[in-house]
Amino acid sequence: MLRLITTSLCLRCLRVTALPLNPRPYATLSSAENQQTVEALYDLSVDIQKVRKLKGWVLHHTPAYAKEVAHLLTDMGASGSVIARILVVHPEAVLCSPEQVMAQRDLWMSVCPNQKELVNIIEKFPSSFFTSSSHHDNQRNNITYFQSLNLNKRIITKLMASAPQSFSRPVEQNQDMVHTLQQAYQELGGEEANMKIWLQKLLSQNPFVLLKPPEVLRQNLLFLRDKGFSTAELLRLLSKLKGFVTELNPDSMSQTLAYSQNTLGCSEAELRGIILKCPALLYFPEEILADRFKGLLGAGINMSQIIETPNILELTTQIVNYRIHKLKAHGYDVRTGSLDVLNGTKKDFEMSYGKLQLRRERPLFNPVAPLKGDD
Repeated sequence: MLRLITTSLCLRCLRVTALPLNPRPYATLSSAENQQTVEALYDLSVDIQKVRKLKGWVLHHTPAYAKEVAHLLTDMGASGSVIARILVVHPEAVLCSPEQVMAQRDLWMSVCPNQKELVNIIEKFPSSFFTSSSHHDNQRNNITYFQSLNLNKRIITKLMASAPQSFSRPVEQNQDMVHTLQQAYQELGGEEANMKIWLQKLLSQNPFVLLKPPEVLRQNLLFLRDKGFSTAELLRLLSKLKGFVTELNPDSMSQTLAYSQNTLGCSEAELRGIILKCPALLYFPEEILADRFKGLLGAGINMSQIIETPNILELTTQIVNYRIHKLKAHGYDVRTGSLDVLNGTKKDFEMSYGKLQLRRERPLFNPVAPLKGDD
């Protein structure tokens, strides 16, 4: 039996508050630009006009360390063009002292395989690397904690890059959420031997799950159980949604489920089966579903086809129409055929489309086979 907490929360009021960047607490802000910073950025081929337009306040700070930061990035293997891209996107980096940058480099290298990969991460997620020195202890403690879970280093690096707030906050908050996830997994019948892999996949696909209150997960699982999902089905949903179950709330799910059941004309039991095939139905707003149902029905697809292949609702109307048009050119009528050919990623569709092309172009007879002569 699930030991789920029934705490009532207004999830619409929950917001993840980003921790403020404060790389130089004693820096001064002048009405005039820091000419040394401007000249250094010019020398580094940084688009100054773009910096002025988007984050001009950085150019007014003293002290700043544009040359020093660029030098450290060069030592890590970053090219001049990469450094210019980093500084135009995140010019706040020049407010980090060399000591801060070196401390961050050493911290990240404890989980990064090499400096080349670290440079790639900094280029994609500069704000995650150039953070306040006041967060350093929390970052180190969180790295130690996730390493104690025997998580893959690449997973830890991805968490640090894509959800830096989770590493800047006290480690106890992450411990609480991870414990809640592990507890839910075990209570829903998940096998202990598979829990590490399950947790890695979940955190990899939705790093922001760590930033949600544990009560949200418990409340949503309780709601779904009350809707008739068994413990095994709840585990499947928790695994398929990859942590997105924490993005939901009972009110929105109630509205979506009611709309879906009414539109599909199915029973509650049938709806549960459809949800297990297409968990995305739980978090699509009613207006998005209405648009997608309208597009499918307008293309001649009937409701029984949608019920058979509900994953078609994960695709936008534009993508569906494009694929239908492309298939029609090769003689495939989605109104009478399976919708599976429409489903999946772009790569999946191209493979299915290619098979149809081969089938149409394949000759009906073998041109090299000898013809039968008259007896």
